[in-house]
Amino acid sequence: MDDTLYGSRDKRGDWKPNKLLKYPPVFIWPAKPVAFLKWFFGYPGYLLPWNVLYAGIGTLLWLYATPSMEMMKTFAPGWIAYLLLRNAVLVFLFFGFFHLRLYMQKEQGTSFKYNGKWPSTNNSAFLFGNQTVDNVIWTFASAVPLWTAFEVLTLWAFANGIIPYVDFAQHPIYCAVVMLLIPAFRDLHFYLIHRLIHWPPLYHTVHKLHHNNVNPGPWSGLAMHPVEHLLYFSGVLIHWIVPSNPIHAVFHLTHLALAPAPGHVGFEKIVIGEDSAIDTHAYDHYLHHKFFECNYADGVIPLDKWFGTFHDGSREAEDRMNKRFMERAKKYAEKQAQRSQASG
Repeated sequence: MDDTLYGSRDKRGDWKPNKLLKYPPVFIWPAKPVAFLKWFFGYPGYLLPWNVLYAGIGTLLWLYATPSMEMMKTFAPGWIAYLLLRNAVLVFLFFGFFHLRLYMQKEQGTSFKYNGKWPSTNNSAFLFGNQTVDNVIWTFASAVPLWTAFEVLTLWAFANGIIPYVDFAQHPIYCAVVMLLIPAFRDLHFYLIHRLIHWPPLYHTVHKLHHNNVNPGPWSGLAMHPVEHLLYFSGVLIHWIVPSNPIHAVFHLTHLALAPAPGHVGFEKIVIGEDSAIDTHAYDHYLHHKFFECNYADGVIPLDKWFGTFHDGSREAEDRMNKRFMERAKKYAEKQAQRSQASG
């Protein structure tokens, strides 16, 4: 599959798509119902391919790989360790698939790869100087245990009637709507905590670890500081407030755990044949890793557009971003000068 038909590569070997990023036809006026339905049910769209995949995996986990509610009424090492192992295996297989195919076997070389370089193997910013090793360590030492902790607490609370429970059989429409809204809520929650951890004190102590991955790969997705993991997986606490079903919580956590893999994969498309490929929708977040202060959101709600931080991949967007940086730097310099005069 020829990536030059879909984008261009610069002198440094970096590839960018021809199509500019744009938000789906959701928060627009006048409304476009036909375009909305086409996006919602079409491919690629809201449901396909990724949200359906995460929902399917989450449902299978709940039905066939989660202890009974009776067992989870009481904290016990056995079922807690089982969930930890289950989640670790899932991450190993899911993230490992992307890494094996694209970064070890290099099935498509640098075709559709945003950054022409491969992950760092001699960079002091990473544990042992190796980006992939660093990312894997943070994923299994912090992300998986904290994801499991949120899951254990939430399922225990459901089992003991501490949080509001809704039965799927009795309220199928309501439960289906909640299921459909989970990805959108995840995007909103992600935006809020993402803006928070870009506050300089938190950025330098917490979020910088994740942003060391200027050239991200699939394992970079969950390579975060434990504090960031706590904030990131805390989105599932919405189910402690909004009446829902345990399957909603499991799906929500599955989405949080797995979506970062394709979101940080570093490729626009995963080629699966001579004329076919799966879109990753990773370019918007790649631009965030490249420029740091744009595209904080990652979904259907145009929060970046509303707050002036949206980068669609164009030169004009980059110019606007640079202008914003210069204006902020100027204000900071003026404040520093005023403080110096006042202290003098």
